[in-house]
Amino acid sequence: MGLLTFSTLPSHIKQYLIITGNYWAFTLTDGALRMLVVLYFHQLGYSPFNIAMLFLFYEIFGVVTNLVGGWLGARLGLNNTMNIGLCLQIVALAMLAVPADMLTIMYVMVAQALSGIAKDLNKMSAKSAIKMLVPSDAQGKLYQWVAILTGSKNALKGLGFFLGGILLTLFEFRGAVLLMAALLACVWVMSLLSLKADLGKAKNKPKFIDIFSKSPAINLLSAARMFLFGARDVWFVVALPVFLAVTFEWDHWWVGGFMASWVIGYGIVQSFAPYVTGKKHGKVPTGRAAFVWAGYLLLIPAAIALALHFNFYIHVTLIAGLMLFGAVFAINSSLHSYLIVSYAGHDGVSLDVGFYYMANAMGRLIGTVLSGLVYQIYGLETCLWISSGFIALATLISFKLPYTL
Repeated sequence: MGLLTFSTLPSHIKQYLIITGNYWAFTLTDGALRMLVVLYFHQLGYSPFNIAMLFLFYEIFGVVTNLVGGWLGARLGLNNTMNIGLCLQIVALAMLAVPADMLTIMYVMVAQALSGIAKDLNKMSAKSAIKMLVPSDAQGKLYQWVAILTGSKNALKGLGFFLGGILLTLFEFRGAVLLMAALLACVWVMSLLSLKADLGKAKNKPKFIDIFSKSPAINLLSAARMFLFGARDVWFVVALPVFLAVTFEWDHWWVGGFMASWVIGYGIVQSFAPYVTGKKHGKVPTGRAAFVWAGYLLLIPAAIALALHFNFYIHVTLIAGLMLFGAVFAINSSLHSYLIVSYAGHDGVSLDVGFYYMANAMGRLIGTVLSGLVYQIYGLETCLWISSGFIALATLISFKLPYTL
């Protein structure tokens, strides 16, 4: 009955579901791998800064991939870029399934570089494809579909964090990455057989120089996105899980479970963001909404930093602050995800989306490096103050975004 129901769906709905399923499967392995790497190498005695360095190539190649990947998507089709991303993630996982003495910092960085390329090819393809599947006069539906895709992805990434902690406990590092590689290979084969060949391919083949956006709105939104995600990752990627393991003395299950719960809740809020920001009243957000919600976010990491400084109920304050930060950050992220798809041109949409996610990857790169370095030298409190500064910059940039679409 399920197959029959799927077969009777309109073609664009089928493609949306296939793309979303691919994105979900990839994201689950990506979240699990990140938690596996953080916890396993912390267990081996790596310093927070060295753990951050393991993700350096992941983030650097994410920047390059988003920039070039949008151009490739416009020339080759989004089905091809999505399937290439799935394949590269399988290779990256297989590379890590080697004896522990081979897992040097440089070797893991190279494997993570492949994973970073894979992740951003997959994400760029999924977000760009939605633009092709929704009529240009259906902005409310576009916002809703983007929010569902983005929110469900982050909920599954959170589940991946939890899965990473469980797999490390049950199967150890090598067994965990082999299992994930095998499961993702099955998804890849199904994707090769089911995605449309011409999805997102530009009518006019773009030149390589076209990878740089010429739209002021997209440039502003990209800059705001860079600081927004730098603000999250400067304390979330390395500093927070290590702080929870060292200061709160939580084990792998607790750290993985808490990080998972946070990201799952974050994803759920993202999915419902359209109803929070006005869709239920028939409105779609503009640049003004991005400015206002960035302002709401600004005070939260500063308040947590003050609580840490004055030793004010640290356990309660940190956890409650994280929940509030996650909810408000989710609204900001969902707004940005809708605005970039809305601002992007229809022909060769992946060019604009790729440029935007290049800025997103740059923010993650900056945040990841600072998360390990600043935490190791100054601690979590300083990471939070840097987060507030980045959000302040994102807020100022968002003020210049168009107030009409």
